[in-house]
Amino acid sequence: MDEPSRQPHLATYFPEASAIPLSFCLAGPLVQTEYLVNGRILHWQGERQRVVSPVRIRNGNTLEEVVIGEYPLMTETEALQALEAAANAFDQGRGEWPTMPVARRIECMEHFTFLMGEKKDEIVKLLMWEIGKSHPDSVKEFDRTIVYIRDTIEALKELDRNSSRFQIEEGIIGQIRRAPLGVALCMGPFNYPLNETFTTLIPALIMGNTVIFKPPRYGVLLHRPLLEAFAQAFPAGVVNTVYGDGARVVGPLMHSGQVDVLAFIGSSRVADLLKKQHPRPHRLRSVLGLEAKNAAIILPDADLDLAVSECLLGSLSYNGQRCTALKLLYVHESVAEEFNSRFCDALSKLKIGMPWEEGVRITPLPEEDKEAYLGELVKDALLLGARVINAGGWHAGHEDKLHPLFPPTALYPVDERMRVFHEEQFGPVVPIAVFHDLSEPLHYVTSSNYGQQLSIFGKDAATIATLIDPLVNQVCRLNINSQCQRGPDTFPFTGRKDSAEGTLSVSDALRVFSIRSLVAAKSTDLNKEIITAILKENRSNFLSTDFIF
Repeated sequence: MDEPSRQPHLATYFPEASAIPLSFCLAGPLVQTEYLVNGRILHWQGERQRVVSPVRIRNGNTLEEVVIGEYPLMTETEALQALEAAANAFDQGRGEWPTMPVARRIECMEHFTFLMGEKKDEIVKLLMWEIGKSHPDSVKEFDRTIVYIRDTIEALKELDRNSSRFQIEEGIIGQIRRAPLGVALCMGPFNYPLNETFTTLIPALIMGNTVIFKPPRYGVLLHRPLLEAFAQAFPAGVVNTVYGDGARVVGPLMHSGQVDVLAFIGSSRVADLLKKQHPRPHRLRSVLGLEAKNAAIILPDADLDLAVSECLLGSLSYNGQRCTALKLLYVHESVAEEFNSRFCDALSKLKIGMPWEEGVRITPLPEEDKEAYLGELVKDALLLGARVINAGGWHAGHEDKLHPLFPPTALYPVDERMRVFHEEQFGPVVPIAVFHDLSEPLHYVTSSNYGQQLSIFGKDAATIATLIDPLVNQVCRLNINSQCQRGPDTFPFTGRKDSAEGTLSVSDALRVFSIRSLVAAKSTDLNKEIITAILKENRSNFLSTDFIF
C-alpha cells in the first residue's frame, strides 16, 4: 500500500508560524539563569542548555526547530552548595523546618499553593511547548497537582490528629508521631514533569524534610515560574534547585553520603546507578517509580466495545508515554479478529496534530531520537512475522522522514521473540498478542521483570475470580474492565519487581517520607508532672496534644 493511501505525509501536521493561535504562542525564548539555593534566587553565568520544542515550524518544504529557551548547566560546585544549604536547613533535625509545628508547615504549603495557582497559564503553555502535551492534558496536569497538594494537606491533618493522643501500655506513657528523615533528593519524569515530580516533592517537604530538586531533562523551564513561590513560602534552604547533566550534578550529591532520601521516577538502570553511588546504603531510603510493561487480557466473553475503548485510551493516551499505559494487549484467539478490526477502526479516528488543536490525541514526542527507536522496534517485529494492521501505521518509508511525530501503530501478532514484547516502548506502538489458553498471558505476567498493573476484560465472574488471587501476587493493581491508571491519588500507587520501591498515594507518601518516632516514659508521678508541664506550656512541637482543624 503506497503512502498517500495510508495517511497524509506526517510533516504536513506541523504548522506554519502564522497558523499558531496567538493565545498559545510563547512571548519568546525563555533564557533561564535563575536557580534557588538557601532561600535566594541566584543567577547562573555559565554554560546553558538549549531547549528545543518537539513542535516544529513548517517553512516551505522544510521543518525548522523551535528553540523555546535555555537553562543552566551547573557543575558539581553548585550542586554541593545546594546540598550544603539543605543539610544546614535540616541541621541534624534541629533546624527551623523539621522542628516546626505541623500546623505551621501546612500554612507554608498553603501559601505556596496560592502562589502556584497564579502561574497556571504560564506553566500550562510551557508544558505544551516543552513536552508536546495537549492543552486539555496540560491543564489537567496542573489542576490535578493543585488538588494533590490540597489532599496531602488534609491527609496530614488527619494523620496528625490521630497522633495527638497519648498511649499507656504496660506502665509506659508514650506519644507516637512521624518525624522527617533528612535531606531528600527529588527527581521526576518528563511525561508528568509537574504532577509526578510533586507527588514526591510535596510530601517530602510537608513532613519536614529539606529538599534538593532536579527537574527532568525534558520539562525544565515549566518549573521556573515557581522558583519565587518556593523562595517566598518556605524558610531558607528548605527547597533548593539544581540543573544540568545528571552525572555531573547528581553523582556528587549521592557520593557525599548526605542524601537521606532518594525520590526518583525514571528507569531502573538509572536508579540502580544512583543508589550504588551512595557510600552508606543503609542510611538511604529510596522511593522509586520505575518501568512497567502493563498488559491487558481480553477474554473470549469480553464486551469488545468497552475493551476497545479502554485499551485505546490505555495504550495511546499522551502517545502511550505513561508508566501506567497498556503496553501489550493479549487477546483470545476466538475474538482476536473482531477486536483487531474494531481497535484499528477506533485508532484511525485519533486526531494527529499539535498540542493546541482541539481534540488532538497524537502529538510530537519530546525525547531525542525516540522516533528512530520506535521504528527499530517495529522493524524487528515485522522481520519476525508481525504485521502493521492499522492504516496509517508505521511503514518502511518513515525512517527516511524522522521528526518528532510517530504514527500510532498496531502490531499483530506479536510474540516473545520480538523486542516489543519485552521492552517498554513508551510511545504510540501497540503490540497485540493472541492466546489460546490463559496459561499463556499468565506466564507472561509471572515471568516479566515488571509488576505494576494489569487489566482484565471479561464478563464471567467465575473466570475473573480465578485470575484475581494469583495475579494480585504479581502486580500491585488489577483493573477489571478498565485501563491501567494511577488515580485516584488516594489509592496506593506502587509496583513489584523492577517497577517500584515504596508506595505513593496521598497518605502513603506521607509515611514513606517520614519515620515513626516516639517519646516514652515510665508512668511515675515525676514523669507525669514533666509531661504535663511540657504540654501546658507548649514547650515541644513533637510532644503535643494540639488538634489541627
